[in-house]
Amino acid sequence: MLNNHIYLDYNATTPMHSEVIEAMLPYFTQHFGNAASKTHAHGWLAAEAIDIARERVAKLIGSEKDEIIFTSGATESLNIAIQGLAKAYESKGKHIVTLTTEHKAVLDICGYWEKNGWEITYLPVDSDGYPDELVVRNSFREDTVAFIGMLANNESGRILPLQKYAQFAKEKGVIVICDATQAIGKIPVDVNLLNVDLLALSGHKIYGPKGIGALFIRRKNPRVKLVPIVFGGGHERGLRPGTPATPLIVGLGKASEIMSNNLIERHSQLAKSRDLFESELLKLEGVCLLIRDENRLPNTSNICIEGIRADKLFPQVPLLSFSSGSACSSALPEPSHVLLAMGLNEDDAYTSIRISTGIYTSTKEAIAAASSISEAVRKLRQVL
Repeated sequence: MLNNHIYLDYNATTPMHSEVIEAMLPYFTQHFGNAASKTHAHGWLAAEAIDIARERVAKLIGSEKDEIIFTSGATESLNIAIQGLAKAYESKGKHIVTLTTEHKAVLDICGYWEKNGWEITYLPVDSDGYPDELVVRNSFREDTVAFIGMLANNESGRILPLQKYAQFAKEKGVIVICDATQAIGKIPVDVNLLNVDLLALSGHKIYGPKGIGALFIRRKNPRVKLVPIVFGGGHERGLRPGTPATPLIVGLGKASEIMSNNLIERHSQLAKSRDLFESELLKLEGVCLLIRDENRLPNTSNICIEGIRADKLFPQVPLLSFSSGSACSSALPEPSHVLLAMGLNEDDAYTSIRISTGIYTSTKEAIAAASSISEAVRKLRQVL
């Protein structure tokens, strides 16, 4: 961590856990073998480590280990899932259902297929981030191939009742794809309870390394078929060719093991830091929480500060690290598509900041951060 800085952008990325680093290190040096080398001990050792990591990821989400393939992260997982599914099932139809508040990793893929003759239904949401249940149910047709839903929104923190939407989809024989990137490690995630068929996750969101992720692919009831979109070998069931990144995979496995433990305590700790931050900042006039109920991520606050654009606030609090939305799109000049979809006008969307705490956020830091932001807002309002 930077000296004297307070990090409040855990939804963008997390620092690696010390136990993850320790687990990875041997696979950069003495255990450097290629897991695809089947004829000697160096390869066997790497393959065994990957097998253990696969078991740990599977345990984290309640799947079988043979239903897990390793990728570079959730974005690649979603590409493999959506594009592979579209190619495999286009004989059924060319219709996909998703939400307007999905991550760009989903929306951009859907946009690509829309330009190539597919019909995409983008479900609107209300001011609380929920789509209308009747609209969801009625959106599925005989030619619908997939429903894509984010379990927990990276910007608003809203947790969706994905299990219910999945049931609607299954009534029409629709495959359900879940982006669980932000939910993993913060709330319970079980692929069977959720009734999803494909699920994407990233290592760097759960105190693991960047550049590694996983995709769950259901093997029965139903057995999901995907057509490869990348070629060059038989690795990862032929869907993700290339030499396995053993150190990163080991890191993801260890992070998954850590996240599998003490979820209730971790949830409580995250919520405590979040609530302290919010209660302190809400003492300031003109502060509005986008979502206030408890059906949201325990670490996430999306806050609009009346009259103060986020880009004017950031320079006033240089010792705080937080964001105005998704890190993947924060360089864009446009306001958040999630906030606009939830009914905010552009002016209000530009005043939005996202605070996301993590396991290393202390209560002292949460209060200090809120105080710093409050002081900065008062100064900016005097100038304005």
